Amino acid sequence: MDLFFRKSMIALSGLFLCVFLIVHLSANCILVLPEEMARELYNAYSTTLRESPLIKIVAYVLYLSIIVHVVYAVLVTVRNRRAKPTSYAVNHSNENSSWASQNMMLLGLFVLLFIVVHLANFWARIKLGMGEAVGTDAHGYVDVYEVTYSLFQNIYYVVFYSVLMIPLGYHLHHGLKSAFKTLGFYHKTGLAVIVKVAVVYALVMSIGFGLIPFIVYFK
Repeated sequence: MDLFFRKSMIALSGLFLCVFLIVHLSANCILVLPEEMARELYNAYSTTLRESPLIKIVAYVLYLSIIVHVVYAVLVTVRNRRAKPTSYAVNHSNENSSWASQNMMLLGLFVLLFIVVHLANFWARIKLGMGEAVGTDAHGYVDVYEVTYSLFQNIYYVVFYSVLMIPLGYHLHHGLKSAFKTLGFYHKTGLAVIVKVAVVYALVMSIGFGLIPFIVYFK
């Protein structure tokens, strides 16, 4: 029961994060618009998020979901490794599961690294006022666009950001499929649909997030 609870928490928090990524990518698409339009829309959107009481609640749920997802993933991984301490001479795991399923913890660590760096460069500066002060645009909005644009003019950050979308894609692909099974969804036709949706979703998220920094860099 304890293991089922932990896996359910991983699944539920993971599905919530999947929904969040759709919203986040939609907002990031504003960045590819012409600069004057993109700056106004992106800053207005960011201001709405910061000032809306409902969005503030969602933000706290988001932070909690990340923590729950990471903590329970570590606990389940440690438990599984302790349960199988012996390395067998003949291992046919590749025949029974994908590479991603066998390396979800590794993929998750790459994603966590990205989240930490991302928060340090965006969230900590804008929300906590750490680092260089953030100015305002012509409409009086906090110029979040300038923070984003400046970071995406650093080719090292752009490459770091985009490359880490590869493990994110693998993590999302396997995680989305596994989440529904963990929560008891075993409808044969339904699972076949989810498998296809997971592929499309992972590709759209990883390619979308990965391309936008390069588009902004070359604007």
